[in-house]
Amino acid sequence: MTMQRRDFLASAAMAGGALWLTGWPAQAQEAAAPVAPVATAPKALAVKPAFGFEDVAAIAADTASRDFVSPTVPLVGAFEKLNYDQFRGIRFRRDHDPWADHSRFGLDLLPPGLLFKDRIEVNLVTPEGVRPLPFDPRAFEFEPTLFTEPLDLDTTGDMGWSGFRLRTPLNRPDFLDEFAVFQGASYFRAVARGTTYGLSARGLALNTGAPGGEEFPLFRAFWLHSPGPGDRALKIHALLDSPSVAGGFEMVLTPGADTVIATRAALFPRKTLDGAGIAPLTSMFWFSAADREGIDDYRAAVHDSDGLQMLTGQGRRLWRVLSAPPRLQLSDFQDDGPQGFGLIQRQRSFDAYGDAEARYETRPSAWITPHGDWGKGAVGLVEIPVENEFHDNIVSFWRPGAPLEAAKRHDFGYDLVISTLPPDRAPLARVQATLSGLSVNNPNARSYMIDFDLAPFAAVVPKIAVTTSEGEIGHNYTRALPNEDRMRLAFDFLPGKAEVADLTATLLAPDGQPLSETWMMRWVRS
Repeated sequence: MTMQRRDFLASAAMAGGALWLTGWPAQAQEAAAPVAPVATAPKALAVKPAFGFEDVAAIAADTASRDFVSPTVPLVGAFEKLNYDQFRGIRFRRDHDPWADHSRFGLDLLPPGLLFKDRIEVNLVTPEGVRPLPFDPRAFEFEPTLFTEPLDLDTTGDMGWSGFRLRTPLNRPDFLDEFAVFQGASYFRAVARGTTYGLSARGLALNTGAPGGEEFPLFRAFWLHSPGPGDRALKIHALLDSPSVAGGFEMVLTPGADTVIATRAALFPRKTLDGAGIAPLTSMFWFSAADREGIDDYRAAVHDSDGLQMLTGQGRRLWRVLSAPPRLQLSDFQDDGPQGFGLIQRQRSFDAYGDAEARYETRPSAWITPHGDWGKGAVGLVEIPVENEFHDNIVSFWRPGAPLEAAKRHDFGYDLVISTLPPDRAPLARVQATLSGLSVNNPNARSYMIDFDLAPFAAVVPKIAVTTSEGEIGHNYTRALPNEDRMRLAFDFLPGKAEVADLTATLLAPDGQPLSETWMMRWVRS
């Protein structure tokens, strides 16, 4: 699933990256008889002039009352045996955009094929009511150098779409930039002004990292609200479904310098969920200066995100350095009423990576701000071993303290902010870089250098608080680096016989109050 999300979502995004979209055909191709049942609105909803959150929640509740039926369909005709390049060579036609007359938003519908075999239902919500958008193979252009045989576009039936992308004048006023794409399970990605695609969000995570395997819910139906002439935000409703749960989602997307996705979810478990992850984020981390053991690569770092940032219910600010460990690692950061968390890309210079193609310095950060009090639970972090940059291996989410009981409704709301850095401006020193390597003083120790912002220490010499769950800490000190505008905290870690150790470091004022966020990193013996 991660390969599907990273490789083919990216390829689908690039395939139509230069399209300017205009027009919608007067008559869409009629759909054939459905080949897999999908949830639809009750008849009472179909004639309503509006469609809202409670409507999709009602559909989700009805869906959850019945057994799960997979929407996977056989691919036929021109979409049956696509290779990777052919799939990338299918582009949405510029004259089939249903929002062509709108100056601020465009909509691309995405084709089935390759790994995308689920029939995804797409509906438009207008002041006149809900209008389905049946699958139309003639909505696509096929790259002629890749499709040399005559195309069969008459026997495809109603295979459904595989998703959609959204456009707006994000970086310049005269071009509809792609700013979000929904495709594959419940994955979606978005960008802010000046950023490029990197990490993903999901509707729901189930049993991520669990021994029995992960379950991937999917968005099987969407209701896209056609924007009005002055609208600067788009509203989307979505039906999530899987063997264990159904859910109704509302997402209001406001693109800009920060792209904000205001989200509400009503979940209806078919069975009690012990391992549900709310507001999940998925990213890639291979290596950085924090740990280059076993790396032979010309680049200084390779990652879409370099840390998990948290703002706890008690107001503590935490920075957990990410890693690609030799073995699967699961971490829970217990909290009560979290104020925010997210996967962040702090390193913003080209020299931090040195990759002229991937441009990791342009990858966005994602920050979750809960609506209301989420109560007790934990921010979960899953770190999976990888040997390259082609697999997502980082997942973070909120795990409620109590299981989500079956046959009950469970509501969550939050803002997902896509930006260069999260909107947290507390006057604390933040971690700017983490470096580590074999200690020059002790071959049995590892040296860590943590660079914080210098400003909070202009008039004070900080106290040092460094801890480890296993092993010992030694030789710690601070050094101001005024030319680099940083305060460096250095220490040695002596693991002894430990296999795993959790390290923390904070810089304090003389009275013991924190002057920095708390740095955290997990050491794992190779």
